[in-house]
Amino acid sequence: MAEFLNSLVFGIYPYIALSVLAIGSIVRYDREPYSWRSGSSQLLRRRQLMVGSVLFHLGVLVVFVGHLVGLLTPIELFDWMGISHPFKQVMAIGVGGVAGAISLIGATMLVHRRLFDARVRRNSSFADTAVILLLWLQLVLGLSTILISLEHLDGAEMVRFMAWAQGIFTFDAAASSYVLNAHWIFKLHIFLGLTIFLIFPFTRLVHMLSAPVRYMWRPGYQVVRSKKALS
Repeated sequence: MAEFLNSLVFGIYPYIALSVLAIGSIVRYDREPYSWRSGSSQLLRRRQLMVGSVLFHLGVLVVFVGHLVGLLTPIELFDWMGISHPFKQVMAIGVGGVAGAISLIGATMLVHRRLFDARVRRNSSFADTAVILLLWLQLVLGLSTILISLEHLDGAEMVRFMAWAQGIFTFDAAASSYVLNAHWIFKLHIFLGLTIFLIFPFTRLVHMLSAPVRYMWRPGYQVVRSKKALS
């Protein structure tokens, strides 16, 4: 039974989550382009938002890029570059720990603002609150894995997750077996991460896929009429 659940969660669920992420995002952008926004509540309370948002986004960006490069870069490439598994493990703990802590501080400020500021709370949807709480929990789980990683400084544990992640993208049927005996905190961290991918297209998180690069070559300035001209 344990092997079946492991195969279901870490062998099948990743494809469901990634498929919904890709297809759902495309469909939403095509059918509901005006809902494709961050939904900022800056006008309601600016100061705490700015500090918390900067810390959160800065930390998350480093963590995300670190996960992306660390998990999906072929192990052979690290070996060819002379980067040992123990060194990579220590770097992941150090850089990821600092970035994760910065992001968690920012996320905590955003959660406090979302839940305890009456104006912000009244203007927040269930999805808005749920997403920031899920991200906060994911950061806590990620930082919790550091305690376990300190017991595996040889890098073997990291190699296991690299093999799993790369196995998913190469359609390795045995990918789920690579994390079968992993610590439950790691498994919960991965499961929650996949769940965030799953709900991604249905939340304000879609703004992460947008960048205002088109403004660099737009044909002209935006025309804004004054209130007097409209009257």
